[in-house]
Amino acid sequence: MSAEKTILAGWMIDGTGAPAREKVLVRIRNGVFEEIRPFSHSAVNPSELIDFSEYTLLPALVDAHVHLSMSGTIDQDIRKRQLSDDLETAKKCISRNLAQLLSHGVLAVRDGGDRNGYAQRYKENAMDVQYAAISLRVAGKAWHKPGRYGSFVGRALLKGRLADGIYSENRQIDHIKIIQSGLNSLTHFGKESLPQFHINELKEAIAVAADLGLKTMVHANGRLPVGIALAAGCSSVEHGFFMGEGNLARMAEMGIFWVPTAFAMKACGACVDEGGAERLVAMKNLECQLEQMTLARRLGVSLAVGTDAGSIGVHHGSAVIDELQLFLEAGFSIEEAIKCASLNGANLLGLERKGRIQKGWCTDFIVAKGSPSSLPESLNDIFRIHAGERFL
Repeated sequence: MSAEKTILAGWMIDGTGAPAREKVLVRIRNGVFEEIRPFSHSAVNPSELIDFSEYTLLPALVDAHVHLSMSGTIDQDIRKRQLSDDLETAKKCISRNLAQLLSHGVLAVRDGGDRNGYAQRYKENAMDVQYAAISLRVAGKAWHKPGRYGSFVGRALLKGRLADGIYSENRQIDHIKIIQSGLNSLTHFGKESLPQFHINELKEAIAVAADLGLKTMVHANGRLPVGIALAAGCSSVEHGFFMGEGNLARMAEMGIFWVPTAFAMKACGACVDEGGAERLVAMKNLECQLEQMTLARRLGVSLAVGTDAGSIGVHHGSAVIDELQLFLEAGFSIEEAIKCASLNGANLLGLERKGRIQKGWCTDFIVAKGSPSSLPESLNDIFRIHAGERFL
């Protein structure tokens, strides 16, 4: 199709959280939205019209937390092999995961690291042309304390200061990933792990990252680990289970993003014995996280959809739908949830003029079957995806 298009959208979600609009005329030229206004038959030549009157237009999606070198398989033997794969094997896994993300309308991805830095090396040297429409942001390898959680997504700080390690970091990365707590317990509800880095160490590290022009995504669960991450000035808190209302209020005040990764807990619970103690704790963890998301919405926290895809039972692409469904369960409207998966994610990743259907912005959008009431399930079978100047 030509670079100039005139579209009739039956419904449009613009990515700002505003209510969906019906019967909208959208003109695009050279990869930019040129005009968006109510549809009128008198204002358009029918022969030039692309009729999507039975469909919903919405911005392309962002998954703000993935691990591309891993799949969502629940087969533990495969998961162990993926952790020790060579680069060529990992490239194939990453390509498969990008294909799944693309098929679900995800055109921007933030990788949270892997122990070998394969996602970074893939982006540098092996990015397949068929996935060129995806904006890929990579952390390379995450940082964690020796003997603490984090080895499967990065490396331990063996000597010196975290700030020094970050300063000498590979300059090809797009952001810094720091592990500040452990995992959530499936045996003791609400159990918090100790922080990995003290406040001065983390503050210094985040300041150095900022001087290098790099944002920081900090894995943190529990009141104290999250509180330290916020006080240190991180760009986003990843997971944030059991952080409490005080931290949420501070997050809203400071404009720090929260990526709650709620579905990863639901998927984890589904992989343990039904009716067992671990399943019950996992579901209680999830319930608590949804309550925090409800509170965060009321407090005005900026949330971004991130799935933790590559975790057990969390499949790239489809997990965005699962995560959006949990946003709805937490009280978000579909328009608000889409904002978290588009505009907020784009802002977190630093993508200019993306994540919103707005005059002058880039024309990355999805054409989903049916009305907004069909979302997010209709994202399982997207009708069309538009990126740049063309339909994919």
